[in-house]
Amino acid sequence: MNLESLKSQLAKYSQEHVLEYWDELSDEERQSLAAQIEDVDFETIATLVAGKDEKIDFETLAANAETPPSVRADGSGAKWSVDEARQRGEAALRAGEVGAILVAGGQGTRLGFDQPKGMFPIGPISNRTLFQIFADRLLAIGKKYGVAIPFYIMTSDATDAETRAYFQENNYLGMSPDDVRIFRQGTMPAVDAKTGKLLMASKSSLALSPDGHGGTVRALDRNGCLDDAKKRGVKCLSYFQVDNPLVNVCEPTLIGHHLLSGSEMTTQVIRKRYAMEKVGNIALAGGKVQVIEYSDLPQKAAEATDADGQLKLWAGSIGVHVIDVDFLCRASQSTSSLPFHRAQKKVPYLDANQNVVSPSEPNAVKFEKFIFDLLPSAKNAFVVEVLPSEGFAPVKNADGAENDTPKLAREAIVAQHRRWLEAAGASVAEGVKVEINPRFSLTPEELATKIPANLHIDADRYFEA
Repeated sequence: MNLESLKSQLAKYSQEHVLEYWDELSDEERQSLAAQIEDVDFETIATLVAGKDEKIDFETLAANAETPPSVRADGSGAKWSVDEARQRGEAALRAGEVGAILVAGGQGTRLGFDQPKGMFPIGPISNRTLFQIFADRLLAIGKKYGVAIPFYIMTSDATDAETRAYFQENNYLGMSPDDVRIFRQGTMPAVDAKTGKLLMASKSSLALSPDGHGGTVRALDRNGCLDDAKKRGVKCLSYFQVDNPLVNVCEPTLIGHHLLSGSEMTTQVIRKRYAMEKVGNIALAGGKVQVIEYSDLPQKAAEATDADGQLKLWAGSIGVHVIDVDFLCRASQSTSSLPFHRAQKKVPYLDANQNVVSPSEPNAVKFEKFIFDLLPSAKNAFVVEVLPSEGFAPVKNADGAENDTPKLAREAIVAQHRRWLEAAGASVAEGVKVEINPRFSLTPEELATKIPANLHIDADRYFEA
């Protein structure tokens, strides 16, 4: 697009100010800014700024919300057994029909870690990074079922270069480079909260931020990952986020529940500890499975109970899904498949005096999409409960915070692996740390075949591949 075309496009939406310093820019800077402008969907931005996008009446929705179609952690609620689900999932894995997608756009800023969060060392004894823990699991599953599982890793502008370098420098953590596909999510420009004008980060750049984990859909399509999955014969993707070292990536039983339910998108959840817990609520509302954020949930609806006195809205979202590739292909072709959410944020910007201002109060609106908003358009969307002790130990905050810290996550890993060892017949002395690499054993049952009978562990021990 040439300069006149850029001016014309910007004038149409009263955003001409982004070219104010064009004459001062180098050819390279002009090229970069032009590419950013061309990537902006100005029609959508104008609609969002004007507030003309469709609004959801969450109060009415929540008032009529019910428990979603689901299977509980004890296996109840489904027409099939846990064994049947596991066998169906194992068949899909053996057939090479399952891939994995990791959302890894976050930096470890809140952890006091200035690198991509996936590079954060979390192994209680091994000090393995989050990336290593996930790769080890995929390698173990691939070996068990005789397949190579493709690993799609979505980065952001902030994490892309370091993530690529990390995998290259570490020999792709034992995986084949052909099976690891790193791609970048899209961005959305931030706008001034008062005027709706695009904010500038510098004379040559818009103030851009990642478009949310819902941007996965568009990014998978734009970067050829959906085509790659189809060529491989992959029919569903195990989706997870980078901050959960206990996540059950490509877990056969979860995959089996997804397939036996005929679902296009299955979401794994944990049971809420109390009615107003700050998690997304998975509910059946308006005839569709969907997420009602805690901030949009009236207290009366949150506290509603069923005939057994249990919360109707018991299912808390943890960002773990199984999603059909064909469904993602369909969603990627629809501009309306995912709505944008607004967030008031503090965004540094270039002011009229050409100074970069770091505001102390929210000054901008960011627009994001969330992957869970695919649920209402998925056929037979289904919910599977997991116990937090077996599938959810998020690493979000630095040690010393009340929850979601590395210390608590490491303790959860040790506790899980202690249970596995004890179930396999071993005894572990009080206060001793244990850690099991999935390449040594994926399950307690497998572990029982790997360790000596009556094994006693009286010192920290890492069971490695």
